[in-house]
Amino acid sequence: MRLFGRKDAEEKGDGVAEFWTWWQESRPRLDSLVAAGLAAGPVTGSAAGNAAEGLEELLAPAVAAIHPGLVWEVAPGRNAAHALVVTAAGDAELRSLAHRWARAAPPSDLLWEFHPSRQVNPQALELTLDVGGYEFALDKLMLGLRVPRNQPRVDVSAYHPIFGELDEDTRLEATLLALDWLLGEDDVARWVGEIAPATFEPIDAVGAVHLPSVVADLASGYSGEEWVLLEGQTASGAALVATTRHPLRPVDHPLFDQHIAITLPYTHRDENGLPVGESLVALRDFEERLAARLLKPHGDAVLAAHLSAEGHRIIHMYADPTGDAAIHAKELIVSWEEGEPRADVSADPAWSAVAAFLT
Repeated sequence: MRLFGRKDAEEKGDGVAEFWTWWQESRPRLDSLVAAGLAAGPVTGSAAGNAAEGLEELLAPAVAAIHPGLVWEVAPGRNAAHALVVTAAGDAELRSLAHRWARAAPPSDLLWEFHPSRQVNPQALELTLDVGGYEFALDKLMLGLRVPRNQPRVDVSAYHPIFGELDEDTRLEATLLALDWLLGEDDVARWVGEIAPATFEPIDAVGAVHLPSVVADLASGYSGEEWVLLEGQTASGAALVATTRHPLRPVDHPLFDQHIAITLPYTHRDENGLPVGESLVALRDFEERLAARLLKPHGDAVLAAHLSAEGHRIIHMYADPTGDAAIHAKELIVSWEEGEPRADVSADPAWSAVAAFLT
């Protein structure tokens, strides 16, 4: 397995359709390169080196044309011989682009399959990589694991015997790559919290082989849809009440990068500015109609959170911009009778508008 690409550029672009046109035209050359690499062996041999260089020469500019911040690698496939992975590598701003790239891919065949994130590698613990001139054997990776109380995440402290010889950035990069291969990149985003590479082995460290079972046990406690009620204050000190999906994670809805914020002023409020009486009933009725029209029929939008403060309720939704959720939202607010409603639509792939509620 060989990793290519760097996430050191910020410019945005979109050339998904052009990439797949190029892919079809370049298939014969790509197929011959991976065949040459396999014939020469996975680690040594000049043919393998030449094949890797040829793949980089072809694929690097093609992926960069989609967006220079995307990372790519050719890995063993799950059902095909090879997998082409084009990933945002943890960059929430690019995750939806990587998934749109994969959604536009041609059907998998015997040679190639396509993924927008690194997949679990069943042979991960058998891998040894060259990291900074040192052998990084994953079977020697030790992890300190801590699950914070009532939190859907596991914090990881990672130790490897070579970490003392590496700089901080290289230690972190090696740890992230190892976690991606052990869990799959999406499950790292879902369940792994703080990641701290260490130069000394944690006292309670366990072998990296145990991480998937710890995460599976954690995930089993969050299998259904849950909501939490939060209370706080606005910047001006007014009372605020919010209800949010829990866990709330963009990785669960990677194509929903369109933010729809519906603002509903309400008339009947208590001394703290929170809705009561007829306004509370009207708000509940509106959200039921919203769910019936937008959320349930097509599955191209999700309600992330809503909050009430100072005579206004703001409903935060995320949707696939190729769908009609924004149109339906703007049509639906016309029925609101307590003041002038608004529906603001914007691109927000990182879900920054609900950053305070993200898990």
